[in-house]
Amino acid sequence: MIRQILTFIGAGLTLLSAQAQQSKAPSYPLITHDPYFSIWSNTDQLNQSATTHWTGAEQALGGLIQVDGKTYRFMGHTEKVYKAILATADEKAYQFSFTERAPKEDWNAPDFDASAWKSGAAPFGDLWAQAGTEWKSKKLWAIRNFQLNDRIPEVMYLKINHDDRVEVYLNGLQILGKEGFTAGKYLYVPIKGVALKSLKKGKNVLAIHIENTGGGQWLDAGLVTDDPANNGKIAQAVQTNRMIKATQTEYSFKCGGVDLDLTFTSPLLMNDLELISRPVSYLTYRVKSNDKKKHQVSVLFSAASDLAVNTPSQEIEAESVNVQGLCVLKAGTTAQPVLQKTGDNVRIDWGYAYVAVPQSQKSSQFIAAASGTPALFQSGSKSLNRDKASGINTNKVKGTKYALNTVLDFGQVDDKTKQQFVMLAYEDLESVQYFGENLKAWWTNGGTRTFSSLLQKSADEYAQIIEKCNAFDAQMYAAAVQSGGEKYAGLCVIAYRQAISAHKLVKSPKGELLFMSKENYSNGSIHTVDITYPSAPLFLAYNPELVKGLMNGIFEYSESGRWKKPYPAHDLGTYPVANGQTYGEDMPVEESGNMIITTAATVKAEGNAAYAKKHWSTLSIWAEYLSKEGFDPGNQLCTDDFAGHLNRNANLSVKAIVALGAYGWMAQELGETATAVKYTNMAKEMAKKWAELADDGDHYSLAFGQKGTWSQKYNLVWDKLLNLGLFTKTVYDKEVKYYLGKQNKYGLPLDSRKSYTKSDWVLWTSVLADNRADFDAFIDPIYLYAIETPSRSPISDWHETKDAVRQNFTARSVVGGYFIKLLEHQWNQHKEGNTHTKK
Repeated sequence: MIRQILTFIGAGLTLLSAQAQQSKAPSYPLITHDPYFSIWSNTDQLNQSATTHWTGAEQALGGLIQVDGKTYRFMGHTEKVYKAILATADEKAYQFSFTERAPKEDWNAPDFDASAWKSGAAPFGDLWAQAGTEWKSKKLWAIRNFQLNDRIPEVMYLKINHDDRVEVYLNGLQILGKEGFTAGKYLYVPIKGVALKSLKKGKNVLAIHIENTGGGQWLDAGLVTDDPANNGKIAQAVQTNRMIKATQTEYSFKCGGVDLDLTFTSPLLMNDLELISRPVSYLTYRVKSNDKKKHQVSVLFSAASDLAVNTPSQEIEAESVNVQGLCVLKAGTTAQPVLQKTGDNVRIDWGYAYVAVPQSQKSSQFIAAASGTPALFQSGSKSLNRDKASGINTNKVKGTKYALNTVLDFGQVDDKTKQQFVMLAYEDLESVQYFGENLKAWWTNGGTRTFSSLLQKSADEYAQIIEKCNAFDAQMYAAAVQSGGEKYAGLCVIAYRQAISAHKLVKSPKGELLFMSKENYSNGSIHTVDITYPSAPLFLAYNPELVKGLMNGIFEYSESGRWKKPYPAHDLGTYPVANGQTYGEDMPVEESGNMIITTAATVKAEGNAAYAKKHWSTLSIWAEYLSKEGFDPGNQLCTDDFAGHLNRNANLSVKAIVALGAYGWMAQELGETATAVKYTNMAKEMAKKWAELADDGDHYSLAFGQKGTWSQKYNLVWDKLLNLGLFTKTVYDKEVKYYLGKQNKYGLPLDSRKSYTKSDWVLWTSVLADNRADFDAFIDPIYLYAIETPSRSPISDWHETKDAVRQNFTARSVVGGYFIKLLEHQWNQHKEGNTHTKK
């Protein structure tokens, strides 16, 4: 049964939530639907930088407003526009001549004969990054011969994206010598003096030597000049407000005599599976005069065709399409390599991005080169469907770096607010592959619904969806404030859309719900069990069906006979292909405990044990494994082994003990009395023995036998939430008191080995406290991390507690674990008789 939105919110708190949400975050969610359709702003000002995919790759959304003929930018970054002389791979495919063996000394001379060298498509790099030519050696030498037949430009820049140390020569003269790398972005280096004068009509040579000094490898280089025609002056709108809510991010701007409010809404309402699956976001624009005068106002929304590519050099086709009642533009790659790329730092390059507006708004749309779009908007040209530079009719174009543009004409604006909206959407055609079968998104109803009908329905339901989102945002925030205070609520707001949008919702061939997680910025695994476990509190609080969707695939893997081991798999593959585990090492105790505890939590959340009964034989195999191997774990991998494997891990032992207790509790709910007694007593005896083995005076150690060490025992939280009564109050009190003396400015370290932490586990640990003051003492430093971290990306669950710097992970679903306090509060609101399961 799908849980309805929480209803225990008081009227006073609801009013509070309407007035206060979260204004600061490491990154701001704009479009959040799934691991591929996920666009963020990484600066506090929306017009301070280009918007990006969560991986950091640019996926530019632009916004200009024209007030009485003057243009202001309110979204995206005003970047200098260049014109290619020798195109880089983000604009046009090209070949390098190259060698990986040291050449003769004169290899960079203009007349050097490189005919014996290999030829390869740019860019060079690691294959995981989808390079044109794989490069894994330490050093590389590359040459580009090119012709200049027109007038030699007076201004020239080297455009280069490199990793790591590089030397670049133009006609034999060095124009760059640089250590390090460009962090995945292009560097523009002015070419001056004799090097510039060396350019001539006819043959010229660009020669490069690059060396990998550590980490990734990459090379792409070309030449550009200024593009005066598209470098017109645009004023910056003044951002006056910014607010994040559960499903919406709001901005306000002053644009001369007009105020503009812009709201991004990704309606991820978990009580509506179709709505949570719809890949459609709304951008709502509201304008009004701020000086008591009337103004002519129009707004440009621009979406880069790069939304539909993995790398900018991939060719796209963009066109206008006919959908009744709507004006629609779409773009997608010409190649359409459906489900052909797997991995972590990968964007989707199949399917289509859509921009749609109701025809009733009398908007106009056009497709143009992204660099030329601002000038076209500023000109107010009536022939906006034609690219002035090329003369091509842009109702349908092929190439790279285009923009899908919509102009909203508000006409004359006074002090009464006028409103229009735009829909940004993505049709992925096929979402994941599941044991050899391609599965479509949940909303398609097995492929029977068209994307055009989805766009029409989304437009028709705009008003009621926004109303539902407003209500939920208020209720969720108020519930979080009530359970843990305003700072805790702020963390929940930051986490909400990030956690949900790291999944894809599909239906299995057997008709079961699959809520497929992607292990973002880690290793790209799909349906990872130790991602499911920490993320579960959010979904337990709002829709346990989604928790089942996190586990169904793992149960199927074991029950089908494909996975034959007596404990769960780590994953089902590498996103988006789920054909079986691809991770190189098992986590036997970790994943067994995770699956059993999460199943028990689902039983409690639903109020019946039907899900446990369905999978009882599999759960029993896993419980039997834990009964033999779980209490004193060997030197096996667990989810927190950032500092290396750990033998006799005390927190991992806690997980096994709690899992065995949870299994005993579920057995009791199913009427399996003998099994319930056996496993409950076993867990209680283990808990007693654990307290003796792990005891280290004023706390409990990191591992059995390792005196003078410590770790967060966050797995204890399920002993408390499931009311299993396995560990004594002494264990809780001793640990909490000790932790409070170990905190740094930005949180409690994960354990005594390093000073970094996992923020999701800190929030679980905070729930072990039995009073609000201690709870706040854990929350306050994590909230400080969230608003002060210099790492500008979707919030990382792994950060350094001394300087708030992200260690690696970003945009991961595990921040759903922040909702653990809200879940505890929710469960405690129900009377004992309502939370007991019915046999």
